[in-house]
Amino acid sequence: MPGSVQGAQGSGDNIHETVGAYALGILDDAEATQFEMHLATCEWCGQQLDELAGMEPMLAALADLPAAQGTPAIGESLSVKPTTGLADRLVGEVVQHRAKKSRRNFFMLAAGVALIVGGPTAVFATTGGGDDGAKDAETLSTAQQSFTHMGANEKVSSTDASTQVTATVGMETKAWGTHAVLELKNVKGPEKCSLIAVGKNGERETVTSWSVPKWGYGIKNATTEQAKNPLYVHGGAAFTPDEIDHFEILTFSGKKLVSVKA
Repeated sequence: MPGSVQGAQGSGDNIHETVGAYALGILDDAEATQFEMHLATCEWCGQQLDELAGMEPMLAALADLPAAQGTPAIGESLSVKPTTGLADRLVGEVVQHRAKKSRRNFFMLAAGVALIVGGPTAVFATTGGGDDGAKDAETLSTAQQSFTHMGANEKVSSTDASTQVTATVGMETKAWGTHAVLELKNVKGPEKCSLIAVGKNGERETVTSWSVPKWGYGIKNATTEQAKNPLYVHGGAAFTPDEIDHFEILTFSGKKLVSVKA
């Protein structure tokens, strides 16, 4: 396996070239373990891993290519990359390993990266009580502040008579579509939910999704601040605001918690 940990054990500096495959998670368990032993003592490889943290949709680009096509030129198509040489080596590692990995594993990996570095529909933040106070403080400056700064004419609200869940959705027009911010109250957990934008043409787009902890969000008579705090979450839809008919908050099992007319 050229460039792999196994091949590098007897070839000196070649082990450094494995950092790309390790960063993408496509080494097998034995290879990953061997590389981690090297990584513990190699400052250069540690720096390369840090540089790779911001890379954008390389996997999506590679997923549609025949196994024989991966060439250094692909490195030039990356919208965010460290150095040309490093990008080329990273592409080479992916191509070498793709033939030995199933397509299912590859697309699972691509989906994970898309959630990290994707566009407006993939990026979101939540606030409302959590186990990590530092993360809550950080996201307070995004979802909740975005909601607070929106005017009343940019927000729509509804309470479901059956579930008693209250949702308020703020909308901002963007060049790419709609930035939507949700304030959700009186939702009990544990649960997993999604915010869905339903177009006037009947099409449906998932704006974002989240987990509700066991104590819930926006519970009026709750005994803890965590449970009293509403949930704030935001994301994006390709629809423009005037193309949206309504929003739905659904559980992953398909139960509708509340619908909000846009």
